[in-house]
Amino acid sequence: MAGHSKWAKLKHTKGKTDTQKAKLFSKLVRFITIEVKKTKGDTTAPGVRAAVEKARAANMPSDNIERALSKASGEGAELEQVIYEAYGPGGCALIVEGYTDSRNRTSQELKRLFSLNGGSLANPGAALWAFSKTAEGTLEALSPIELSDEDSQKLATLVEALEEHDDVNEIYTNAA
Repeated sequence: MAGHSKWAKLKHTKGKTDTQKAKLFSKLVRFITIEVKKTKGDTTAPGVRAAVEKARAANMPSDNIERALSKASGEGAELEQVIYEAYGPGGCALIVEGYTDSRNRTSQELKRLFSLNGGSLANPGAALWAFSKTAEGTLEALSPIELSDEDSQKLATLVEALEEHDDVNEIYTNAA
């Protein structure tokens, strides 16, 4: 049987999983970098330890973690945490958290993603009222809203497009 080999099948599956791992690892490196910068280089701080534990839970290699810690304590591109508020399809509120080295670039890219998928960026404080912070530091919707099937599909497409963006770390919505 010409053209059928075990390696051909493996290389496609391995390529897909490697791409997903690389995306996750780059987000975790950014998270570690931000936490180290917050503590001004103290790698024993609780936030840094939590970030390292999160990376270990995702099976990130120790070399990558050490490289991220040393890179963060040295000079390099300044990453900062950003929070964008937006409204999506059907009027649902969205909070997008991420880490970026260029606020202007990220805001323009997110604005484009929102406009293509039936949403729009909002001013600071415009959508945050719909959420409360939990003990773990995550956001929880105060009053979830019901969306029509069409709006739910548009929201799913929007969230998928946002998750593909390299600078986006977490997405919260008040849609049920």
